Amino acid sequence: MNQQVLDKLSEFNSITLQEMDDVKLMDRTDTKFTFNINELPVILEEAKNHYRILDVEGNRISRYKTLYFDTQNFALYNQHHCGKLNRYKIRHRTYVESNLGFLEVKFKNNKGRTLKTRIKEVSVPDLSSGKSFDFLKKTLPFDPLILLPKIWINYSRITLVNKVSAERLTLDLNLEFERDGKTELLNQLVIAEVKQDSKIASPFVAIMRHKHIRQGSISKYCFGIASSYKEVKQNNFKRKLLNVKKIINS
Repeated sequence: MNQQVLDKLSEFNSITLQEMDDVKLMDRTDTKFTFNINELPVILEEAKNHYRILDVEGNRISRYKTLYFDTQNFALYNQHHCGKLNRYKIRHRTYVESNLGFLEVKFKNNKGRTLKTRIKEVSVPDLSSGKSFDFLKKTLPFDPLILLPKIWINYSRITLVNKVSAERLTLDLNLEFERDGKTELLNQLVIAEVKQDSKIASPFVAIMRHKHIRQGSISKYCFGIASSYKEVKQNNFKRKLLNVKKIINS
């Protein structure tokens, strides 16, 4: 990890997992940005007076391991590729440092809001039976039995919480795609996501504008699938994929 980044993170006031319970934002709007990690120290310097940082037992960067599920023919990916709203993502996420795991369903509705529901599952569950099947059966408009594991997407996350309003900011680093034992590491890329319960003024968005970093990002799941499965449709993502490559090489 870049030492400059670690030094800047140590300058933030901290917030605990328990204190973050008030900012879960399970129904929210999301705004994404991507940039090169070389820009991160200056961005953190500008953000530190507006945000506190999540600290889990002394760790200010947390590791996430996430397994995404889709149908045999990538129906969920294709809905995203076509720009369809009222779409779903299904994943199991492990929070490595806190030894927590959740089976999650993310639903993007036709008003552009993201709604997330989840149940505790420490390990990757069998989706075909038991509590996980019952949860998915109740939550999804299709049969959970058609879901298959498709890709692991792992990364390190910095979580910042606005000091005065209901806003969380995540900064994802060291992005890794893993499929069939093969991995692709993108350690020059930062994916930032502003999560709010309403469109209020965000200090981070103001920082991005000041630095001329434009809003927009491909989802980590779609990025991973497009990078790892050459047979899927990619036309609508080509510009975004090229932009990510440009950022990595900048």
